[in-house]
Amino acid sequence: MANPAGPPARLVAGVDLGSTSMKMLVTDEAGAEIGAAQVPTPWRSGPGGITEMTAEELLGAVRSLIDAGAREVARVTSASIDAIAIAGMAETGMIIDRYGAAIAPGIAWFDPRGGEQAAAFPAEIRAEFAGRTGLPLGAQVSVAKLAWLRGRGVPLPGSRWLNLPEFVAAALGGRTALEQSLTSRTGLLDQDTGGPWPRMLDVLGVDETFLPTLVEAGSPFGEASASAVPDSMAGALLTVAGHDHLVAAEATGRLPADHYHVSMGTAEVLLRVIDGPLGFDARRRLADHLINEVRHVVPGKHVLVAGVKTGLLLRRILQTAGIHDRAGRDLLDADVMALPYEGKLPADAIQVSGARNDDGVLKLTVRTDGVSPAEVFGAVLRHSNDEIARLIEAMDRELPPAATTTLTGGWASMAAVRRARGRVLPAMTASARDQETAYGATRVAARVLNTTPPKIGTAS
Repeated sequence: MANPAGPPARLVAGVDLGSTSMKMLVTDEAGAEIGAAQVPTPWRSGPGGITEMTAEELLGAVRSLIDAGAREVARVTSASIDAIAIAGMAETGMIIDRYGAAIAPGIAWFDPRGGEQAAAFPAEIRAEFAGRTGLPLGAQVSVAKLAWLRGRGVPLPGSRWLNLPEFVAAALGGRTALEQSLTSRTGLLDQDTGGPWPRMLDVLGVDETFLPTLVEAGSPFGEASASAVPDSMAGALLTVAGHDHLVAAEATGRLPADHYHVSMGTAEVLLRVIDGPLGFDARRRLADHLINEVRHVVPGKHVLVAGVKTGLLLRRILQTAGIHDRAGRDLLDADVMALPYEGKLPADAIQVSGARNDDGVLKLTVRTDGVSPAEVFGAVLRHSNDEIARLIEAMDRELPPAATTTLTGGWASMAAVRRARGRVLPAMTASARDQETAYGATRVAARVLNTTPPKIGTAS
């Protein structure tokens, strides 16, 4: 006799390898949340902004994350997790040997190392870089970090590159491959062809074998078979969902062409979806304003990605004010909202810089007494609003202006942030979901689960 309640709902997990913390969210196929976990991203910091992590530190944190996530799910249900999709930060990755072991640390995208090496690339590379890759040339792109590592004796020939999410997928038992949206941000790809840029590979002293097979977001990566995988996740289908901000943008459905999606984490990213590449000249014009044109997680689509480092600056303001928990942040939020948007101090009382995507160094000039943390926080929001307005102006020269906006990310929960962004973004609404990227990754995992043929010997 058939079970009138139907088969039990299958569970899927979304992992977000973020710049500040790594999260795991488990839902059922329909998207109902079952359990979640979070651990700090295991960076090592050094002088001058040096920020990196070893493969051992990364994978240790991932094991802690999935163990904690599995325990949270076990409080609710004994069901297993049948698919896992991994999203995460771009630009950071691991150089691996022929056995898949990392031979150098992963360097943070906001680490300044590589800037000098990028500036020393041959003149023709520097002249073509933005038009070919869709990225402004600087320390943030992966090729700059690769050039720095090569200069420190890391052997690039004979090695391969994996972005962080693909490296984790391989460590969990998946195949070795590269996802398009993440690799699109390395500086190694030609945006028009979608394949490796041979001249850039030549400059680094590598050939096309340095890049494993390129696949679309949501492609099957195998099964979770590593010994570190909890029993409740063993055998789960693996996939890479793609670049975290893009995964968050698609979490609740396809974005319309006239819409901004703004994701506020450590980086604040403003993006628009376009039907295809804009071409060499447009990419070069956009790069002059630090705006990227790269591949989307939706096959065939591209995105304009404009970033500011608002979250990084706001975090440093909180730390300077001695605020290290949610309760303290909420009190500060109330204090900022008690002030007018412009604050109560003279217009030149606080000067702020550092939000540009090629900066990230908080600089404050205080010209008066009576400057509270709330006044400084508000000044940083106004400064980043000014930077966002410049980015919107540059994008509007290439595309018709956007009509609506969704604001997401951890900072979007603050009323002061929503008030500020509402002054510069059109018809803005804020998402109430705390883990937009991890949730978006669960939707990718659910699609993989429903499009992968069942294994022989399992029920259909």
